[in-house]
Amino acid sequence: MTVTIVGSQLGDEGKGGIVDVYGAEADVVVRYQGGDNAGHTVVHEGEEYKLSLVPSGAIRGKVNVLGNGCVVNPRTLFDELDALRERGLDPDVRVAERAHVILPYHRLLDGIEEEVKSEDDDEIGTTGRGIGPTYEDKAGRRGVRVGDLLDQSVLRERLEYAVPQKRALVEDVYGLDVDDLDDSDALDLEALYDEFAGYGERLAEEDMTVNAGDFLADRLTAGDNVMFEGAQGTILDIDHGNYPFVTSSNPTAGGAAVGSGVAPGVVGDGEVVGIVKAYLSRVGSGPMPTELGGVPGDTPGYDGDPDNPETEREELAAYIREEGHEFGTVTGRPRRVGWLDVPMLRHAARVNGFTGLAVNHVDTLAGLDEVKVGHTYRLDGEELDTMPPTTERWADCEAEFRAFDGWPDCDWAEIAAEGYDALPENAKTYLEYLEDELDADVYAVGVGPGRSETVVRENPF
Repeated sequence: MTVTIVGSQLGDEGKGGIVDVYGAEADVVVRYQGGDNAGHTVVHEGEEYKLSLVPSGAIRGKVNVLGNGCVVNPRTLFDELDALRERGLDPDVRVAERAHVILPYHRLLDGIEEEVKSEDDDEIGTTGRGIGPTYEDKAGRRGVRVGDLLDQSVLRERLEYAVPQKRALVEDVYGLDVDDLDDSDALDLEALYDEFAGYGERLAEEDMTVNAGDFLADRLTAGDNVMFEGAQGTILDIDHGNYPFVTSSNPTAGGAAVGSGVAPGVVGDGEVVGIVKAYLSRVGSGPMPTELGGVPGDTPGYDGDPDNPETEREELAAYIREEGHEFGTVTGRPRRVGWLDVPMLRHAARVNGFTGLAVNHVDTLAGLDEVKVGHTYRLDGEELDTMPPTTERWADCEAEFRAFDGWPDCDWAEIAAEGYDALPENAKTYLEYLEDELDADVYAVGVGPGRSETVVRENPF
C-alpha cells in the first residue's frame, strides 16, 4: 500500500520526523517534488541528521527515490550521500532520469531576481538554491534532465542552447557584467560541461538512475509499502497556495502521482496524512492573518513599550520561536510565528483529502495560560470558513479567534511512552477540535524532535 505525507500549512511542519516515525513499515520512500531548498531534520538513535534533498528514509536503510517531479542539484546530492557514509550509513538513493537538474546558473539567477524584488519588498523568501529558475526551464522546455547527464553529447547540446540565453539575461536584462560576478563560472559552458558530465559518470558507476514510474510499479506489484514524501506545504503549492509567495511545484497529494509516475488511483487508494504544526510559522513575505509577530525588529508597531499590545504579541511570538526552534533548516533564518490558522487547514484538507493527521509541536505550546486558533476569517463583513482564492483577498482577511485553556509542561518522553490517553486533557480538547474541523483522526502527536517523542495513535500502514 501507499502512504503520502503532506504538509498542510506553509512548510516546516515536521514532515521528515513523521516519515521517520512511520518509516519502519515502508520499503521505499519517494520524494515527489522540490529540491534542496526543503530542509528537514531527522533524529535517529540519538543522532541528528539535517537533510535538504536525500529522502528521510535514507537514515533508516530504506530504498529512496527522487522522483521526476524533483529538481536535483548533483552537488548537494553527492555531498549529502558522502556525509551520511562518513557517519556509518549506507544510503540507497535512486534518481529519476526524468528529474530536472539544478545548474549553477539557476542559483545565480535565483539570487539576482530575489535581490531585484527586495527593492520593492516583493521578495518571495527563496533559499536562493535555484529551484524556481530550474522549474522555469523545465516548463520552458530548455531544461537539463538527469538522463541527459548520462549522454555527454546530449548534455553538451543542452548547455550550448541554454548558457548563451542565461548570459544574455544577466547582461541585457539585469545589466550586470558576467566577469564581475562572484560565481562567473556559473556561465562558463566548458566548466559546466566538465563538472556535470562527471556527475553523470558517477550516477552511472553507482547505478543510481531509474525510470521512476516503472521502478515503483514493480515494487508495488511485489507487495512493497511505498511512502511518498512531499516537501514544503500546501499553502506553498504553485496552484493551490498563496501565489506568488509559493514554491514552483506541487507539494499537495496530487503531486505524488505526477511527480513519481504512479497512477492517481495508487495515491488515492492509500492513506494521505496531513502534517500540522500546532501553531503556524512561515518565512518570507506574504499574508499571515493569525500572525503574532514577525522576525525580530520587523514587526509593525513594535517599539518595546510594555504597555503596547504589539509588545506582548511580539514577546509571545519570540517565546514560541525559541521553544519551537523556529529557524530554517537550510538557511537558519528566524521564522514568522502565529496562532494556528484553521481556514488554511480546511483548505488543505479539501485539496489533499486527508485520511489522518499528525500534529507536531504540541509540547512547544505547553505552559501558556491560553492557546488560540484562527477559527474563521472576516472579509467585507462576511464570515469565511476557508481561504479566498487570491493572495490579495487573503491579505484583507481578519482572523476570528477561538481560545482554549492551555496545558502544563510535562515529562513528554513519559507521555510518548504511555500513549494518547496520557496527554493533558486540555491538549486532547485542542486535538479533538482539529479532528472535528478537518474530518480526520489524529494519527500521531509530536511532543519532541525524536522518533521516541511522538505519540503514535495509529499506524497508516
